[in-house]
Amino acid sequence: MADGGRTHERIEHRIGAKRERVHVLTGTICNNNCVFCMEEDREGRQATNSATTDDTVKWILANSRELEEVCFTSGEPTTNPALPRWIKLARGHGVPVISVMTNGRALSYERYAKGLVAAGLNRVYISIHGHELRLHEGLTRTPGSFEQTVAGIEVVSTLKRYGVAMHTSTVVTNRNLPHLGEIYRFLRARGVDQVVFNVMQANGRANTYFEHIFPRYTEIAAAFAAFVAEQSRTEAQPPAFLVDIPLCTTNAVPDFNRGYVESYVHFEPTTGAHGLFDDAGVEARRTGDGGQLVQIRRSDLDDAARHKRDACASCRYDAVCEGVWGNYLRRHGWDEFSPVAKEGA
Repeated sequence: MADGGRTHERIEHRIGAKRERVHVLTGTICNNNCVFCMEEDREGRQATNSATTDDTVKWILANSRELEEVCFTSGEPTTNPALPRWIKLARGHGVPVISVMTNGRALSYERYAKGLVAAGLNRVYISIHGHELRLHEGLTRTPGSFEQTVAGIEVVSTLKRYGVAMHTSTVVTNRNLPHLGEIYRFLRARGVDQVVFNVMQANGRANTYFEHIFPRYTEIAAAFAAFVAEQSRTEAQPPAFLVDIPLCTTNAVPDFNRGYVESYVHFEPTTGAHGLFDDAGVEARRTGDGGQLVQIRRSDLDDAARHKRDACASCRYDAVCEGVWGNYLRRHGWDEFSPVAKEGA
């Protein structure tokens, strides 16, 4: 994501100043079947996410400090009939930004979308992975999903007059990488405020099908830099952002267009299957509901799966870089990663 008020700053400064948001886990099912989905452990997600109740949401809202944003996510939130009620709880708590990560299909039903906005929703992150049916549905593996998602985007565009911000998320694969400009222009023409290109995390199905769908980081960075350069000829600072890629590979990309993954926390029952609860730092965050909830940070899940090497310590981005996915390194090694000289060096 890009921080719209800070995009003139260097990327490392923006990352260093980013704030944490709270994720509320809402879904045990999804009506798409994306080839790169990280949530491959369906049984684990069922056990964790089905534990979210009205009381859980109330407790999270009451006990999270300085809430900047509450985001309803995991699975497909719009399949959960409690979503409008939970959004209304967040609005009642005075949360400034109330968002949902969604494939947007249910938002094609105008009455439903208006109901979410009336309840308090003021930002949507819509996943769309191509500018035409064959490309998108080849990745979602769900007939009819493209038409519904585009219709959802068009409905939300009509609701922007009520203060709703609309961002999209396109997971970069070797299939849609040649079409970044076409995807961007297709979405901007339909009222999207920010077009985010997310590099896959090499986990779940993205690891299972890695050889078929995962481009090399340097290929992604070069294609995105070329797209931005071309688009910038007709549009000053196009609001397109490349996210979750080692910064050392994107030096040719303007800092404005280099995004980052938000820091976030969520809460889940201590019966979860992540294997994290033996960690003293995680155990210390056991909290709420008689000690049956524990706070999980994104870093708790990612750190063990990402790696750095000694040479990274000399890189300008070392303090904010999260490293490289181990599943990626096992395929390609370190050859495409070179430390970037620190300023003044």
